[in-house]
Amino acid sequence: MKQNRAAATQAAIESTSPQFSFITFVATFILLWLLAFSGLARAQDYSFSSVRVVGNEHIDASTVIRYAGISAGQAVTEGQLNDALQRVQDSGLFETVSLDPQGSTLVVTVKENPLINVVSFEGNRRLEDDKLQEIVQSQSRQIYSPSRAEADAQALIDVYSSQGRMAATVTPKIIKRDGNRVDLVFEVQEGKVTEVERIAFVGNRAFSDRRLRQVLETRQAGILRSIITKDTYAPERIEFDKQALRDFYASRGYADFEVLDANVEMTNERDGFFVTFTVREGQQFRIGNVDTVSKVEGLSADQFAQVNRLRSGVVYNPVIIDYNIQRMENVALQQGLNFIRVEPVVTRHEREGLLDITFTISRGPKLFVERIDIEGNTTTMDQVIRRQFRTAEGDPFNPREIRQAAERIKALDFFSSSNVDTKPGSSADQVIVDVNVEEKPTGSLTLGGTYSVSDGIGISIGLQETNFLGRGQSVGITVGTTSDETRVIGSFAEPAFLGQDMTFRTSVSYIETNVGSNVAYDTTTGALKFGLVFPTGEYSKFDVHYAYTKQELRNVNSDSSLILQTEEALGWQNASAPGYLYTYDTRDTGRDPLGGIVLRFGQDFAGLGGNVTSITTNAYAGVERKVFNEQVTLRASVEGGIISMLDDDTSIAPGRYFGTSRIRGFENYGLGPRDLTAPNQDALGGNMLAVARIEAEFPIGLPAEYGIRGGLFLDTGSVWGLNDINGSGGPVDDSFHLRATIGASIFLTTPIGPLRLNFMNAFIREDYDIPMNFDLSVSTTF
Repeated sequence: MKQNRAAATQAAIESTSPQFSFITFVATFILLWLLAFSGLARAQDYSFSSVRVVGNEHIDASTVIRYAGISAGQAVTEGQLNDALQRVQDSGLFETVSLDPQGSTLVVTVKENPLINVVSFEGNRRLEDDKLQEIVQSQSRQIYSPSRAEADAQALIDVYSSQGRMAATVTPKIIKRDGNRVDLVFEVQEGKVTEVERIAFVGNRAFSDRRLRQVLETRQAGILRSIITKDTYAPERIEFDKQALRDFYASRGYADFEVLDANVEMTNERDGFFVTFTVREGQQFRIGNVDTVSKVEGLSADQFAQVNRLRSGVVYNPVIIDYNIQRMENVALQQGLNFIRVEPVVTRHEREGLLDITFTISRGPKLFVERIDIEGNTTTMDQVIRRQFRTAEGDPFNPREIRQAAERIKALDFFSSSNVDTKPGSSADQVIVDVNVEEKPTGSLTLGGTYSVSDGIGISIGLQETNFLGRGQSVGITVGTTSDETRVIGSFAEPAFLGQDMTFRTSVSYIETNVGSNVAYDTTTGALKFGLVFPTGEYSKFDVHYAYTKQELRNVNSDSSLILQTEEALGWQNASAPGYLYTYDTRDTGRDPLGGIVLRFGQDFAGLGGNVTSITTNAYAGVERKVFNEQVTLRASVEGGIISMLDDDTSIAPGRYFGTSRIRGFENYGLGPRDLTAPNQDALGGNMLAVARIEAEFPIGLPAEYGIRGGLFLDTGSVWGLNDINGSGGPVDDSFHLRATIGASIFLTTPIGPLRLNFMNAFIREDYDIPMNFDLSVSTTF
């Protein structure tokens, strides 16, 4: 019976299942719809007639409402209320925040973060509190923000890291005070300097690790590792070092050189780094055939080839290529030919190691400079930057000139960064040049010290501004003193005088000597000098100047020569002298990385006023060359001078040559003409000077990071010629007597400046000369 009922029930269910499923579906749909409708009802807009802030003590209610972004009468949803809550919390001003709708009023309840009473630092030794205070954003009388304090701590860590203290930690802590105030304390653990323990190279064959380390800005830790700052690791130096390596190899003919990798690994003790540069040198190329062709109809290549200085057989150097292109494009500009471009076409001969260079003259696109926009210069005047361009608005656009202008802007050294880019102008034939710079301090206060055996200890103080009032002018004053001398020099230079490519210079100086060691007299010299310097060629410049000089000989000892006593009686000698100086200098141009030469020749003509009539002629020639895989530097120079007195005038001791520092191996005033009859045989100086010097500087087997090198030198020369006043000096030995000194040097780079020790032997000298067998000199700037 029960089984029959169950079967009947099951049958009934099965027979009604379609209707049951449909009813279930409809009921479920209605239920979900009701739930959604209920949610929408709850998510409907709120509208508050007022917004009230509760719990604020130091922060205005309007500030809280502004962060919330909700105003009276504004319709908002629950989602917008949550966003408003998040905005108030993200302000960093409050410890807790809540938003409570109470009828038509929105109540914002806040608990403020405490007010910062003082900000202090503990544990810092390398950096003073004032320096750290400039870095942090948290300041006293501000609301304490934990997120800002953490950001400040990270900023402090970054500063220490930039100084090589990678293990430095900074922890912000608060000390609660009355009145909801706190003291914010940054606990600093500076850690030790993280040094560059080793710099290695992989793949270099042409140059040794020692030579390549000299190219880098990063230095390997050496014997003075605890105080030489360049031993520290700074990540930003690595990219600079990569470019320095590229420039080094490119200038030496390695056209395919690459820096494949710069791997930096920290030591297991986390107190140092291993830096490894992986390079691919490629082969060295020399210049093969050099040709010049023109693709411009009616334009001959001959006139362009005449200014080409590139010759077959020289080591390939992209700087030389660029200079030759510049010469050729200047020819086109001088002839009024615009849009002429010179492009080098390189044909490689791998087996022979030669690069054939064909300078192709073509007509470029007709583009004009619409304008030059300059941004970022808050102090430097626009004109200082604009005059670095040889192109003005409306001129034909020359990409090479724009790149060269960018280099000139960098060379000003007024900016921490400078970028020169181009973008399309208002039409297809217009280009806009964008210049963006970031200025840096250009003024400096320097405190310096020197020491040498002959001069003793010297101290100098200098003020220098290289961008005076943002005009690009240089102004400086230096005061220096040693045991024997006091010197004051002021200078001013305008690098674009009258808007032209020439420099106006003026200087005033006062020098007073109280020698006392090898001469028994004092001197005073004052001078005012001004003039113009302008370029006369790629390597040369010409200086025309005028100088007014006052010199006096004082406090001559009664046992000194009658010559000196007579010169003292003359009193002040005033020389009014126009003059010139021609200089030819190929150093530091980048065209020959192995060395260069410098030539100088100048004359001063006294007699345009004053009481001295003379012609002073000076000449100098010097050459420097790196040899033996650039490990040895050879230097040689010759120097000479003649003071020709006119109209029976006589020179006085302060204006004559003494050979001091020009011929090593002798003390100050230790060689030259003497009055042999005088009890006190003071150095008299001479009207003629001739000196020749040769020197070699080389490694002595110690690791390069120690900064110790050796040297050998030979100096020869003489000071002679003295116009005796009325023969009052008696027998005076002012003849030409050759002096010669041979010596050895030790060069040491130290944290307080370059140190040089000279061990000398003046093996050719006169009996009355005063030789010096050892000299130590060091100079530094703080």
